[in-house]
Amino acid sequence: MRIDIITVLPEMLESPLGCSILKRAQDKGLVEIKVHNLRDYTTNRYRKVDDYPFGGEAGMVMQIEPVDRAISSLKAERHYDEVIFTSPDGEQLTQPMANSMSMLDNIIILCGHYKGVDQRIREHLVTREITIGDYVLTGGEMPALIITDAIVRLIPGAIGDEQSALSDSFQDGLLAPPIYTRPAEYKGWRVPDILLSGHQARIDEWRHEQAIARTRSLRPNLLKDMGLD
Repeated sequence: MRIDIITVLPEMLESPLGCSILKRAQDKGLVEIKVHNLRDYTTNRYRKVDDYPFGGEAGMVMQIEPVDRAISSLKAERHYDEVIFTSPDGEQLTQPMANSMSMLDNIIILCGHYKGVDQRIREHLVTREITIGDYVLTGGEMPALIITDAIVRLIPGAIGDEQSALSDSFQDGLLAPPIYTRPAEYKGWRVPDILLSGHQARIDEWRHEQAIARTRSLRPNLLKDMGLD
């Protein structure tokens, strides 16, 4: 997989992309992540990528020309399955969405900034708009990192134990059950006896019951979506 991220603030992405699972996946050759400075695709002497909106609204708007040049330049080198725009009014990022995107070959992520982008970018250059929540951030760099991390960790070989990703929250529509490790008792706080029993069938049943209970308490909407409310 190759992920190309277009941004006006490449320095915001450098450190996170060079750490942990994202770094290991790149070192193993499982994914190639490239960050592109949108200002490199400008033609004006000040490398300006924004301008005032028509109609007099407050704020600055990302211009279509440098964005078009950046995307066109990348598309001239390879086919891209998706051109994603990080937008607060896009579709909500979900685990099933990450699962699906982890099987793609090439993705472009355009980081929004300022007041927003020229609408023609959304109409003609972008194939998908994704948000990480119902709130507005200064720019799309952090959402781009979250999208990238959610995708890359699912690529086979990216994490040491692939089964671990399959038991994460939301993979089966439920929140994950409680987990514990050594010591079995600390300050009088004990690990549930069932987890020390060695009876795997009963442990699996307990975990499922706990997952439903946590979901009912914290995210009852998920149970409603599954018809289990």
